[in-house]
Amino acid sequence: MLDDFAVFILSHGRADNVITYKTLQRAGYTGRVFIIIDNEDEQAEKYYQNFGRDKVIMFDKAAIAETFDEGDNFQDRRAVIYARNACWDIAERLGIEYFMQLDDDYFNLCYKIDSKFQYVNSDYSTTFINADAVFSSLLEFYKSIGTITLAIGQGGDFIGGAESSFWISQNRRRKAMNSFICSTSRPFRFVGRVNEDVNTYTSFQNKGNLFLTFPLVAIQQAETQANSGGMSEMYLDSGTYIKSFYTVMYQPSSVKVGMMGETHKRLHHRIDWDCTVPCIISEEYRKIE
Repeated sequence: MLDDFAVFILSHGRADNVITYKTLQRAGYTGRVFIIIDNEDEQAEKYYQNFGRDKVIMFDKAAIAETFDEGDNFQDRRAVIYARNACWDIAERLGIEYFMQLDDDYFNLCYKIDSKFQYVNSDYSTTFINADAVFSSLLEFYKSIGTITLAIGQGGDFIGGAESSFWISQNRRRKAMNSFICSTSRPFRFVGRVNEDVNTYTSFQNKGNLFLTFPLVAIQQAETQANSGGMSEMYLDSGTYIKSFYTVMYQPSSVKVGMMGETHKRLHHRIDWDCTVPCIISEEYRKIE
């Protein structure tokens, strides 16, 4: 099932700290893995030394920037969107049809259910031991449905456990963030230099496309501003204030900003899902002529 599949780990400035690579090994993944870096990364040679030139793929960041809408004129390319959008060309070049984009800071891959399909709070007791089987199942599911991309849950989605809004409304959530199973036969471009995943799944789905998160498995990652390299410096510069407004710009009819958090409040996007994505009406409401 994984013959035409590879994992792409998107990384920048963390040649000695690609946490996801080790996490995949611990989780029992034996398939192909490539580290995706850009030609503006000063640690490029270190990546080649650590992982070998056959596993590190470099792309031209400025060239990729010309292929999509960055949403601003800041000339600041400290963002993951360039690597995200480079992946389709890279996959085609490698002869790979299906790939999974992962960030480089995942320290755990885990199930969110037990053998009785009940929610479990303990992540480490349900850590993957056979990631090949999990990824094969996810890929089979992705192939069988019409979604453009398929993501898996994030640790933050499950704050509140079985009472979290994400878990309770899992059948209706059409977000897709952070991890993406994609296909060269279902190409799309992420938009907006910052908050690119939210910009994309709101604006694209408003036009009738399907994005989806599979909620029964999840990734856990380091806090964005606690792990140096990657996009951390950019977030330290602007926090979530500028980030949140990108999605409003791309989907102003159904996204706004509001305060988030109990003690340490911050601005964050708020999505009106009923106005963002098309809804299927039950047959019981059909008018009989």
